[in-house]
Amino acid sequence: MPDRTGSPDRTATPESTASPRRSDATRTSILHAARERFAADGYERATIRAIARDARIDPSMVMRYYGSKEGLFAAAVAVDLKLPDLGTVPRHEVGEALVSHFLDLWESNEVLTALLRVGVTNQAGAERVQDIFRDQLLPVARAVCPDPEQVATRAALSASQLLGLALARYVLRLAPAAALHRREIVAWLAPTVQRYLTAPNP
Repeated sequence: MPDRTGSPDRTATPESTASPRRSDATRTSILHAARERFAADGYERATIRAIARDARIDPSMVMRYYGSKEGLFAAAVAVDLKLPDLGTVPRHEVGEALVSHFLDLWESNEVLTALLRVGVTNQAGAERVQDIFRDQLLPVARAVCPDPEQVATRAALSASQLLGLALARYVLRLAPAAALHRREIVAWLAPTVQRYLTAPNP
């Protein structure tokens, strides 16, 4: 309404201030439902309608925010591994640094676990996992690998250990793996990752 001077009242209303928060909540709900649905049904079988139903919103809202199923999938499994700068880590400690970092990620980021679940159930998810680890782990391996021609191989071997642990501990929940204390995991896994990254070619 205009105020007494005749100027429009520009005071923010509860509705206008709440709108961005509602938008964020809606996006969060959609992404959570999408991760669950993609993991359960795979990329091909998951539908916008089913995801919207899980998120308790109209399917048009999913399309409004993400445009297509491809756009939604890309957003749902977007992951920044936030890998540490190994240039500041002593060379003989890079394995421990990486394992500790990934443990922090798996235990605090449900998106990463959801991505792994999607990756083992369908091709689109597997390709996304491959892209993330290729693009983000390769530079780390390149920084410490003694042979530039082996960077890709060493990064892949390191990924096999990190992803294998996550699959056993956080997705399949194998009892012995799930019961391991963090210190035990680092003690077991770090030397192997260290060897893959920095040891001479066997």
